[in-house]
Amino acid sequence: MKIRTLIVDDEPLARERIRTLLADELDLEIIGECANGHEAVGAIQRDKPDLLFLDVQMPELDGFGVLQRLGAEKLPAVIFVTAYDQYALRAFEVHALDYLLKPFDRERFQKALQRARLQIQQAKDGDLNQRLLALLENLQPERKWLERLVVKSGGRVFFLKAEEIDWIEAAGNYVRLHAGRESHLLRETIKNLETQLDPKKFLRLNRSTIVRIDRIKELQPWFNGEYAIILQDGSRLTSSRGYREKLDALLGKSV
Repeated sequence: MKIRTLIVDDEPLARERIRTLLADELDLEIIGECANGHEAVGAIQRDKPDLLFLDVQMPELDGFGVLQRLGAEKLPAVIFVTAYDQYALRAFEVHALDYLLKPFDRERFQKALQRARLQIQQAKDGDLNQRLLALLENLQPERKWLERLVVKSGGRVFFLKAEEIDWIEAAGNYVRLHAGRESHLLRETIKNLETQLDPKKFLRLNRSTIVRIDRIKELQPWFNGEYAIILQDGSRLTSSRGYREKLDALLGKSV
């Protein structure tokens, strides 16, 4: 019987990389791919995979959120795919749960895959569940949101507090931080920055924009389920349907 495998990652290239590495594994069958955490929860509950490649850092619902939604019911073996810091990696190791640190090579991939095979063969489902849940308990309380950013501008290096940021826009491999009348370029992707900001204070509006929630003054219905977001300083941003759920959650109802 083949190991039924589900790939979860919001980056198409990352899913393709895993799919390519699995192509020659005759004992594995890829039963699906998910581009976000919400899709993953439904697919896991519906298809009950044996093995899950799970991206930790995803917008809206991250990898840890997926496992929390599933609760203590039977979970598949999990190989975490992550860009997390060394503290989190040690936590994975302590709980005997494997991870792939992006970017990973074929040798490291094979090692993680072999460990997963052993877990599945031993069928210690209850033990695996407990280790996954213990990992969540250990990591979540320790999670600290970014409080300040180091900005280099015009030969200066200074600190910008997260609370000073009004909104953020993607600019290739950089992000532009808008704070009052000033804006600053920071070498960071918007995806990685989003995972470091407190989701109670910052909201992803679309693929290229994050806004500080307490800077929002008004929402105006626009086209095709999108909204115009008016900030206190008059800035006008737009939300996309793909991020509608976060906006609904902010309002506490369907908009």
